[in-house]
Amino acid sequence: MGRGRSAGRWALRGVGVFVTLVCLVGAGRFLWPQPGITEQPGSTERQLTFVRAALDSGADTAAQQQFPEGHFFLNALYGISWVQAAHTEPALRDTALRESRWALDRLESEQGRAAFSPALRPAYGIFWAGWTNWLRGAILSLDASDRAEVQRFSAHSAEIAQAFAASETPFLQAYRGQAWPVDSTVAMASLRLHDHLLDDRYAAVTARWLDAARARLDPATGLLPHEVSPDGTQLDGARATSQSVIHRFLPEIDAAFAREQYAVYRDRYLAYPGGFGPALREYPHGVDGVGDVDSGPLVAGISLSATVVGLGAARVNGDSGLAAAIGAEGELLGLPVDLPGSKRYAFGLAPIGDAFVVWSSTARLLTTEPAVGDWETRWWRAPWLAVLGLLALAPWVGRLVTLRDPRHRRPLSG
Repeated sequence: MGRGRSAGRWALRGVGVFVTLVCLVGAGRFLWPQPGITEQPGSTERQLTFVRAALDSGADTAAQQQFPEGHFFLNALYGISWVQAAHTEPALRDTALRESRWALDRLESEQGRAAFSPALRPAYGIFWAGWTNWLRGAILSLDASDRAEVQRFSAHSAEIAQAFAASETPFLQAYRGQAWPVDSTVAMASLRLHDHLLDDRYAAVTARWLDAARARLDPATGLLPHEVSPDGTQLDGARATSQSVIHRFLPEIDAAFAREQYAVYRDRYLAYPGGFGPALREYPHGVDGVGDVDSGPLVAGISLSATVVGLGAARVNGDSGLAAAIGAEGELLGLPVDLPGSKRYAFGLAPIGDAFVVWSSTARLLTTEPAVGDWETRWWRAPWLAVLGLLALAPWVGRLVTLRDPRHRRPLSG
């Protein structure tokens, strides 16, 4: 009987030691300095190694079963992340070119185009056309020696510009009868990238798009709406899932408009639920809604996907405080598994999430440099550290109380 009790006590102590160590490791990862907005995590290559292995194992096909752009996004973000990483770390250039070109081939494959209609203008819709054109231009920003690729970039940019010029609305269709302003924002950024890399051909198209977009802001928030009808009529007001992507690309198009919009986005969506955060609500303050395939499940109104992509938006808008905070929270809450040859989050169960993380954590502007912002981020670490401290001490409270009880103190020997 005594041995059983003794074994039980040791088992409880072992659990207590484990809990305390986990909390200490978590606190260490949480407090570890995050890269500045012109830097990137030291684990970037390992993250990309995991995403490539997942792609080789069919993760993009699996992601396609979860939402309509799963295959496309996983490949696109992988390729774009490599380009971003190489701009920050030039030693990665050769690997980045090989891997991003491989990803572009997959976007333009039959499987990569399968979900989209060739009858739309531009062909396959503005979502497919815009992201594909952005990736091709991004690759050319590393190496423009392939004249055939330069010609393709010019031709696809011209097709996108013609579609905008012929449209009564600045928000083109991604699928037949469906349009999301975020997709047109990405496509317009690709035209600005064309002008930055080659010749200044689409300034007038860009100016017209900006005027039309300003005239169609969501009246409730002053931001670009989430979804519109084919004629541009708003169907769904601004939501953080699309806003986070919009603010990743808007500074590529127009710095002044981007700064105005980012300030509103931060004011309407940044939240500290229960004192914890920062994180991004899917719906603006004062509005409640349900999650969907884009936002994922909402916890206290917070969208995990919008928050992850918000890291990239913060980086390119010069919001170093918010970028560091979201990055630190990811290291604490994202269940990272950091191995010598790879790094994954959530134990690698959702590679599409890892692709969004590495795309956001390497985000940088390709057409200009980020303006240094004066955004403020509250003392956000204190609540997290308080909880970690309480959890670390919890297994030992009983022991500490016992030691302080005079009845359990051993008398001093003579």
